[in-house]
Amino acid sequence: MVDQTGIMTMAETGSWVWTTLATAAGGTMLDGFKQFVNEWSVPQISLPLFFMPIFVLSIVLYRKWTKPIWFWPGLIVFTIVYFGFIFLDPSYAAILKKPDNVPISMMIYGTVFCLWMALRQAAKNDHSLETGQPLVEEGREDKVLCWPDLVYEELIAMVLCTALLIVWSVFLKAPLEAPANPAGPPNPSKAPWYFLGLQELLVYFDPWMAGVVLPGLIIVGLGALPFIDVNPKGNGYYTYKERKFAIWTFMFGFVILWVVLIVFGTFLRGPNWNFFGPFQPWDPHRVDKLTNINLSEIVYVQTLHRPMPESRLVREAPGLLFAAFWLFALPPLLAQIWPLFKRLRYQMGFARYYLMSFLFVVMMLVPVKMAARWLFNLKYIIAIPEINFNL
Repeated sequence: MVDQTGIMTMAETGSWVWTTLATAAGGTMLDGFKQFVNEWSVPQISLPLFFMPIFVLSIVLYRKWTKPIWFWPGLIVFTIVYFGFIFLDPSYAAILKKPDNVPISMMIYGTVFCLWMALRQAAKNDHSLETGQPLVEEGREDKVLCWPDLVYEELIAMVLCTALLIVWSVFLKAPLEAPANPAGPPNPSKAPWYFLGLQELLVYFDPWMAGVVLPGLIIVGLGALPFIDVNPKGNGYYTYKERKFAIWTFMFGFVILWVVLIVFGTFLRGPNWNFFGPFQPWDPHRVDKLTNINLSEIVYVQTLHRPMPESRLVREAPGLLFAAFWLFALPPLLAQIWPLFKRLRYQMGFARYYLMSFLFVVMMLVPVKMAARWLFNLKYIIAIPEINFNL
């Protein structure tokens, strides 16, 4: 606890204070809290009961929580809780202090700040539109000269970023590991942090789907946005009220299906890609039993109580019918039963609507497949290993 001079360092002092407070509050209570968090942090619980409600409320209540009087105190409380457990739990500290995981903490804060800044500006503009006042962007002069104004700002930003990288490299060790050895790969073997969302999808999809098709469709969807988006409102200014569907769709794909999955893959996926709670030691010898089954087994064996057909087409007919319905019949059906999609079909035209709706249903297939894995242990909707085609 003390150095040669008998004086505790700042980190040791903070650890001693936190330990004393935890002991005073009762170690049993703290242990119970850790166990509760570990049990409820599994994706099938935390995603629908924690992350999704927070995501929905953050958009629905965007005029409330984006006010500085609520946002900044809330961010301070979050920071105290987020970093405070470093002094209370060694497993949590080992995960959070790992050099590889530092960018994830920066990503979390960056995502929260950018989401707040955009929705705060949208709240101001929506209020201005309702009261007939000028927009925030209309009341300021954004035109500046490239030289010297923009060049000076870019030079200052470059110098600050360089200084930050130098300090980072001095005080944080580079996460270098042993030379690559096919006979002894690291456990867990993880992709770079910006690909961990895709690696998390490997739990629910076949590699060709999670690593090729879905990333390809993300690129196609982003490239098609200028063609799909025909709403002239919101150009040049932030607004939520006039672009609800676009904001909900994009933010769900980015926050829930990308940022949250990166957090899962970074902090909560340990050896053998098993799921560990934030306060749970990573045990490389732990083995989780997997009893996943395919849709064809659910239909024929569990529901109809009959053996699996020998024909591939007959065996996988339920999955093929579901995929055909989801990808090709659902887009026109949405235009008939959902007023929003009916209006979009009229506004966008045939080509734009079916491209948008196809990308939309493919995106929604991801949470549907995840929920099916959690509820029914579903592994594949279509399983034809003979030709390496699994969905």
